[in-house]
Parts: sequence; structure tokens; C-alpha cells
Amino acid sequence: MQNKPTLLVLAAGMGSRYGGNKQVDGFGPHGETILEYSIYDAIRAGFGKVVFIVRQEILELAKEKFLPKIEGKIEVDFVLQSITSHVPEEFQNPDRAKPYGTAHAVLCAKDAVKKPFAVINADDFYGKEAFEVIGKFLTNGVQPNLHAMVGYAIQNVLSDNGTVSRGVCEMNASNQLIGMVERTSIAKEGGKIIAKGDGEEIVIPEGTPVSMNFWGFHPAVFTDIEQMWNEFLPANKENIKSEFFIPLVANDLIESGKAAVEVLEGGKTWFGVTYTEDKPVVIESLKKLHELGEYPENLWT
Repeated sequence: MQNKPTLLVLAAGMGSRYGGNKQVDGFGPHGETILEYSIYDAIRAGFGKVVFIVRQEILELAKEKFLPKIEGKIEVDFVLQSITSHVPEEFQNPDRAKPYGTAHAVLCAKDAVKKPFAVINADDFYGKEAFEVIGKFLTNGVQPNLHAMVGYAIQNVLSDNGTVSRGVCEMNASNQLIGMVERTSIAKEGGKIIAKGDGEEIVIPEGTPVSMNFWGFHPAVFTDIEQMWNEFLPANKENIKSEFFIPLVANDLIESGKAAVEVLEGGKTWFGVTYTEDKPVVIESLKKLHELGEYPENLWT
């Protein structure tokens, strides 16, 4: 099918809080990574290509881990993200320790993505329903000025083992994103969901949709991202911790009127590994899904 969308996987993250390369860690009954479930779900939702965005240090490891399982089942490509990717020499800072974040990673994949595409984290389990709704949108609904995001209810995407960062969404009556605020320290306390930061505490109501970084874009977005990136670099040259996030891009598109972002209802099941202590929960959750028949005993045989 000519219009099969592409899956763009953000796998260059450091995994600092987790303490290792969780992108290639095994969680399934046969040592499957979380990402393998996303690729499996994407294939059955009609995706035709997967592009991995990785660091040079884990490129060979990623190829060894994934190619033997998925080659021949979906088209595969690998793209590198580094501190100097798409950064002209005059804006490079030798003190910078890591790349510029998720929108920078998407920009790195510009030459590898020619069709409508979804963006996911490598270390989050999103559920088959999420891939079904985003796959349908990317095949039938996406336009150069209409993108999408899968929304998840805040109470379903917390960790019992510490705070998490989430993009808290505000929507209009048409289920389109008005804006998103990145809350970097959210946890459940005393039966309430509380976001802390800058000396304030905000209670977030249950049911509030948040972004788990599952986006759907028309390739026209690359032009917009590149334009924003060219403004971001000179403004942040001296800030070695500055990051160029997808929510920044989404907010800019909405505020400027260049594009709308539809919030899709498909986020039924999510789990992930922010902390090492999350691993047993993820292993048990995947085991249950296999037992329920959501996935075959072995994904690839």
C-alpha cells in the first residue's frame, strides 16, 4: 500500500534516571524490549517503515537487537542524533553534554521520512489502540496544516517510584490542542495528583489529557521545525542545557495559526520505565497481556 505511514522511534535518550540503556533492555517473556511491542503494534496497524533515531554509541547494539527480528516484516532505517547534528559550527558549544531533545531528534530524521509519520519514545508501551487511531489518522486525516497527538489520562501515566514529566494539555470543544505545559515533577500525594515547580504546587484533575510523546505529523512539519530550529540555535548558544522539544513546536504551530493538532482518544494502556523499580511492573503487565491473548507467545515467530 503506497500510503503506509512511517514510525519514527526516539531511541537516543540517555536513560539517566533508569540507569542504563532501557531502549534495548528485555521486559517481555522472551526478553522482548518494550519497543518491539510498539513495532509489532505499528505493523498490524498498517505502518510500512520504522526509523530508529539513535546515538552513535548504541547504533550497532540497536542493529544487533532489532534487525534479526523485524527485517523483512517492515522497512527499517537508522538515523544518528548527536550534539552537532544540524548545528552549524558557529553555534556549537564544546561544554554541551547531550543533544537538544525530541524536536531536534525529529529534525535529524528529515531525509529518512517522506510520508506521514508517528513519533514515539522507545521506552514507553503505548497499546495497540493508540497505534490503530494514529495509523488511521495518518492514512486518512492528516494534512499539511493538521497534525495529531494521542492523549492519555493523567492518572494512568504516573510512576509509583518517583516524579514524572508530562505535557499537560488544554483542548477546545473540537478536541484540538490549545496548548501544552510541560510539568517536570508530577506525583500522586495524599490521593491527589500534584505538579511541583518554581515554588508552587498545582493539583491536576484526574482525566486531564497529557502527552506521552505519541505524535502524528504530515511531512510538511519538517519545514516548520527547521525554521524554529534556526531561531532556537542563536538564542540558546550559551545555554548548554537548552532543549528543543516537540511540545515547543506544537505550541508554536498552534499559536501562529500555521497548523492545528488534534488530540486522538486512543490512549487506553500505557506503562514505562522511568526508574529501575518500574521494571518488575512492566514485566508483569506484559506477561498479563500475553496471557490475555493480546500478543502471541512469541512476537516474531
